[in-house]
Amino acid sequence: MHEMNEYVSNVKKSAKFLIDNIQKRPKIAIILGSGLGGIAESLEKPQIFSYKEIPGFPLSTAPGHKGELLFGEIHGYPVMLMNGRFHHYEGYDMRTVTFPIRVMQELGVEILIVTNAAGGLDPDFEIGHPMLIKDQINFMGSNPLIGPNIEEWGPRFPDMSEAYDKELRSLAFLAAKELGIGVYEGVYVGISGPSFETPAELKMLRSFGADAVGMSTVPEVIVARHAGIRVLGMSAITDRAVPDDLKPLTAEEVIEVANRTGRQMANIILRLISKLD
Repeated sequence: MHEMNEYVSNVKKSAKFLIDNIQKRPKIAIILGSGLGGIAESLEKPQIFSYKEIPGFPLSTAPGHKGELLFGEIHGYPVMLMNGRFHHYEGYDMRTVTFPIRVMQELGVEILIVTNAAGGLDPDFEIGHPMLIKDQINFMGSNPLIGPNIEEWGPRFPDMSEAYDKELRSLAFLAAKELGIGVYEGVYVGISGPSFETPAELKMLRSFGADAVGMSTVPEVIVARHAGIRVLGMSAITDRAVPDDLKPLTAEEVIEVANRTGRQMANIILRLISKLD
């Protein structure tokens, strides 16, 4: 329990530091996956805090990830951007991975928009398109809520019948349509990584009913739902994860497609925010 107390006190320490230093508490938080850095450029009155300067906040090690929280406004909405997430495969435990979500909860965030790069398991998915996540499968082998439950944060057994908010998803569809961007919809399965999947694993994941596979997002969404935060999720389909058509894959190729697709996703998110009342 001691570890848990320390965790809670670090979350509150981080949140207090931010509340003392930001102009407005954010209503929307966006976790920027690969290629989504462009959203930061749309931020009005930006304030930037590197993870290093936030008391109690963990530090990020992933290549290409900055490790900073940005606060400001988009279409008049107070927004928080997380640039540089924590991955389970880097050796962080699940509580550390989801630490920023607890900080968001303490700040009063109501909507979480989470983005990622994913492999397309659906053979009809073409790379370079966004997929709106309609549901998820936790195949990471762990859960961020394991351990003592903090009652003030949420119930011991949280409901996951609507992990991804239907209303936000239909707004995102509408935004994509207005922008002329084609989007897929599907189920995201989270695995721990860091190795890409074998053809046999891909067959298994596909038979589970998953349309896309990645190494993030699932823990953050579990904690956000535990916290009563509404979630919109979007994946950039960066490669074809189809067992019979599998080509050797490098992280560089994935990042290149993610950057391209990320620009479309950024536009959808900006348009979506303008539709919130």
